[in-house]
Amino acid sequence: MSVPTVVVHRDADILAKAVAARIITRLVDVQSAKGTASLVLTGGTVGTATLAAIAGTPARDAVDWRRLDIWWGDERFLPDGDPERNETGARQALLDHVDVDPERVHVMLGPDSGLTAEESADAYATELAKAARPEDHGPSPSFDVMLLGMGPDAHVASLFPGMPALYDTRPVVAVHGSPKPPPTRISLTLPAIQAAREVWVIAAGAEKAGAVRLALSESGHVQVPAAGARGRSRTLFLLDRAAAGKIPPGLGRLASP
Repeated sequence: MSVPTVVVHRDADILAKAVAARIITRLVDVQSAKGTASLVLTGGTVGTATLAAIAGTPARDAVDWRRLDIWWGDERFLPDGDPERNETGARQALLDHVDVDPERVHVMLGPDSGLTAEESADAYATELAKAARPEDHGPSPSFDVMLLGMGPDAHVASLFPGMPALYDTRPVVAVHGSPKPPPTRISLTLPAIQAAREVWVIAAGAEKAGAVRLALSESGHVQVPAAGARGRSRTLFLLDRAAAGKIPPGLGRLASP
């Protein structure tokens, strides 16, 4: 796994715009090299603001959206179209505004599909397996970029501290008893996260500062799930100044004066 690089921006608004620009650049580079690209989306305030920033810039047209596979790191087990679903927020912020191929938008199914949470997780694992290639050496693809938000408790995706999902070696699991509503969710596991080529953890706000410090330390991933959020080739912690407030001096590179 790669050693994290920390980049600090002035505030949450600048952070979202900077991450948006970084995503566009990375996707264009990957598509130029191999024709297609894959992006794993996250929810949350900054994650959704980042998608809206992509939609709002003319540079978005540099991406060939028809040759992009869209995945999610986690989803709330709620019906299609529910405003609390990460998918709903992503569609409203970005996906409804670009020419994506519907067949390449891989959603985690909710209860209205007729599936249980466990069956939904199994169905997503099947989709991941279909997309994985021999060179990925595992049951999920080596995603080009995986975006992850992080909570004040250092959770990423729907992997909360001390929960059984952190011990699971399957690529996707159902999560029950989430400390944040709704209680039932679908989430990629740490092995699937660590299969990504690049993992970008995005965090803003002073309430995240302690979790950021722990995630960048030698903490174990069972109590600090974000400490296990590492990409194969590259790991970025993209922060605003408030979220970076407790990291050791010199660890982060200030990108926004």
